[in-house]
Amino acid sequence: MRHFTEVRDSLKIEWDAPIVMNDGVTLRCDIFRPNDDKKYPVILSYGPYGKSHLTSEGYAKSWGMLLNAYPEVMEGTSGKYLSWEVVDPEIWVPWGYICLRIDSRGAGNSEGILDLLSARETQDIYDCIEWVAEQQWCDGKVAMSGISYFGTNQWAVGALCPPHLSACIIWEGGLDYYREYARHGGILSDMCKYWPDKRIFPLQHGNGDRGYKNRITGENGTGNKTLHPYELQKMHVNSLAFNLEHEMFDEKMQSRKPDISKMTVPLFSTANWGGAPLHPRGNYEGFIDAGSNEKFLEVHGDMHWGHYYTKYGITLQKQFLDYYVKGIDTGWNERPGRVQLQVRHIDKFVERFEDDWPIPRAQWQKWYLTPSNGLTLDSAAPDTAKETYNAAGDGLTFLSEPFEQEAEFTGPMASKLFVSSESMDADIFLVLRLFAPDMTEVTFQGANDPKSPIGMGWLRASHRELDAEKTLPYRPYHTHAKKELLEPGKVYELDIEIQPTGIVVPAGYRIGLSVRGKDYVWGGYKHKLDPVYPLRIPVDTGVHEFTHTDADDRPFEIFGKDVTLYFGDDMQPYLMLPYIPEK
Repeated sequence: MRHFTEVRDSLKIEWDAPIVMNDGVTLRCDIFRPNDDKKYPVILSYGPYGKSHLTSEGYAKSWGMLLNAYPEVMEGTSGKYLSWEVVDPEIWVPWGYICLRIDSRGAGNSEGILDLLSARETQDIYDCIEWVAEQQWCDGKVAMSGISYFGTNQWAVGALCPPHLSACIIWEGGLDYYREYARHGGILSDMCKYWPDKRIFPLQHGNGDRGYKNRITGENGTGNKTLHPYELQKMHVNSLAFNLEHEMFDEKMQSRKPDISKMTVPLFSTANWGGAPLHPRGNYEGFIDAGSNEKFLEVHGDMHWGHYYTKYGITLQKQFLDYYVKGIDTGWNERPGRVQLQVRHIDKFVERFEDDWPIPRAQWQKWYLTPSNGLTLDSAAPDTAKETYNAAGDGLTFLSEPFEQEAEFTGPMASKLFVSSESMDADIFLVLRLFAPDMTEVTFQGANDPKSPIGMGWLRASHRELDAEKTLPYRPYHTHAKKELLEPGKVYELDIEIQPTGIVVPAGYRIGLSVRGKDYVWGGYKHKLDPVYPLRIPVDTGVHEFTHTDADDRPFEIFGKDVTLYFGDDMQPYLMLPYIPEK
């Protein structure tokens, strides 16, 4: 690839600038800056999606959906310099920011072994931040901003406290590699099959002439060498194999979870109500656990990348960065609360600010499951009873009575169940659902799937051990440190985390909790059991690519058996919900 500088559309663009790491590996970056010799703050991003791989080209379907939903995103830009899930130079450079995009190690035009979200990548970002701060065009302030991967790695480098990191905008970015990407409740996520093969490996360094071209310069976007596919396989860590091998939260997994209590940089964390399981949990947990004194949380709905580019989202980002990076009084310090919610109704969003998360005035309600498939606030213990479902079927659904008046539930959730399995283990899938008066299920446009329920949770029963220090009544925290297989037929108490939600339930509507042995499927999608592996479901049916169908991780002879729920005096299963009274 050629390293050169040119001026286009009033932008001074430096293509494929080299940054040499401490082990001699050269990373490549594209730099977009004002066409003058002044110093400016930098917005930096680092990731594997190809720094010059245009959104409109590589993600045409998503780009089209975004433009259709929000035509306003094209105001002030042609979009021709916009890469996937990072800031648009045509928007930000005129505002006095330099936009710098780095191909992560082993991706695009950067050398090295591709190892997604590894400690080596984190060290690279640290070194890149400090390199940038020393350049003659930088004023010493380096911010980071981006969606998903470009947010996830901000938690990691933020915990290392680079001296020149000035602010972080973490837009729907995960925090815990094990619990949010690799294994949900200990169950292997299929995303580690689909995502690298579809989105990462085609952009790996060494694809050369097979890879994409920079449509502006005509240069290769994945290096000038075209390696044989077998050689390419040796140049990346196979995340599926890695996640299969490391079922428990062992030392290798722990190395990919940062200690963000050490994080001090001002941060703006944004979550999506419909982002389960990957994107929202880390934004909530990160806001709570980060050591930063200046930290803020925003929660919205709709598509994963939508509001990052809308007027709403860009206005928030600019107010935050101008205040913390440029020292401009944007009124950010006068916001009515640290938490900004777009409260979700069935037909709209209503903005409200809160002081903290979880919402301090939340009332934690226990909704008890009954053997008649009810969901009730009545804690009267039923007679001893049990209900059985097969893991390959649709499970059991417990329904509330119609709500007499509107009620809001916003925050983390949990469930306690008493179960036995026909085998030595069981995977529990929980789905929190909303039903209209005619019993039609109400779903929402999620971050990645257009038919998302209002909440989901997962737990492998053999991973039931809780961390006593981190567990809260409304947020169980599992150690995933040891595997405790079940004795078939014996009853076990399970505490299951359900990822946070926000929903205003209208009068006349019901909530439901489904307990299943496999992934949720939206009821409007007609599917049949897979004749080869009945635990498999199609993607894009309510959970997008976040399915859990790997036969090696979930052998049918263990995880396809009957599971029984128990009810009685000392076994009262419940769903814990955060009821929010009016201010």
